Amino acid sequence: MNNNRLAKFLIIRFSSIGDIVLTTPVIRCLHQQYPGAEIHFLTKQAFRGILAHNPYVNKIHTLGDSFELMLHELEVEAYDYIIDLHHNLRTLRIKRHLKNVRSFSFDKLNVEKFVLTNFKINTLPKKHIVDRYLQTVSSFGVVNDGLGLDYFIPAMDEVKNDDIPTSHMHGYIALVIGAALATKKLPLHKLKELCVAVDHPIILLGGKEDYEDGKEIAKVDEIKVYNACGKFNLNESADLVKKAKLVITHDTGLMHIAAALQKPVISLWGNTVPAFGMYPYYGKRSNIPDDVVEINNLWCRPCSKIGFKKCPKGHFKCMEKIVVNDIVNLVKMRLQK
Repeated sequence: MNNNRLAKFLIIRFSSIGDIVLTTPVIRCLHQQYPGAEIHFLTKQAFRGILAHNPYVNKIHTLGDSFELMLHELEVEAYDYIIDLHHNLRTLRIKRHLKNVRSFSFDKLNVEKFVLTNFKINTLPKKHIVDRYLQTVSSFGVVNDGLGLDYFIPAMDEVKNDDIPTSHMHGYIALVIGAALATKKLPLHKLKELCVAVDHPIILLGGKEDYEDGKEIAKVDEIKVYNACGKFNLNESADLVKKAKLVITHDTGLMHIAAALQKPVISLWGNTVPAFGMYPYYGKRSNIPDDVVEINNLWCRPCSKIGFKKCPKGHFKCMEKIVVNDIVNLVKMRLQK
């Protein structure tokens, strides 16, 4: 390390929304606990906005069209340390190119995940991925401050009252209907059933790809249910989460954003399981309610650490067997409190 300047760190996590949000305690703790740390973050261009307003990040680099140009830009920065929280072939290429930079890599525990998904034997540590991420910077004396995740919403992306229906201005439940893959999503007919049964205004959240499903779900009651899928950008959707009374969500990015914004969450789990270590994370904020809805002791679950476009067994019991009334009862309990 050059002793004439402060230590310069490059943190790498290319994707996706939730995974990047889960790295924020590493960023904050490193910034606050390692004197003079200058922190740069490398991610995909599509996810730049997640960290664009994070006060603990000094500079964001993006994985663009030219990998070679990106390597040159990183080389010019003259980093002292690389904190590799993605740990794949592309990050290996970066570390080899920046061969004089000392690196610390996150252990993805792929063998343990393979054993769990293929043999249903759980050898994973009972530790959240946030704590495992933080292990990569432990040699710098950095410890978990217990303050949970960060998500910073710029003022320009705060949703105005007149951007949502009048019927929802006095309070609503945010229902996140999207997910990266279909086997992480409650089937459409169950989402409809849920919206019929919940006696409270609901805002559906998701991307543009979820708009048609949202439109179909909203038909059950177009006054009670507002389809916001694809109408707001990520930060605006996060603001809608922030203003919600309660968040019902699949295992997806907005689940982690909801936890970062200290919202009570009811999470719905299909082919993935909380045992992977990526359930809602609040740090020491143990007073925030967090309910998990899942079908335990199902012989084929978990079938993947990520998910599939459709159930590989054809029955989709991990979601079809979820009882909608169980979710409704949790909603009633949380709203009463």
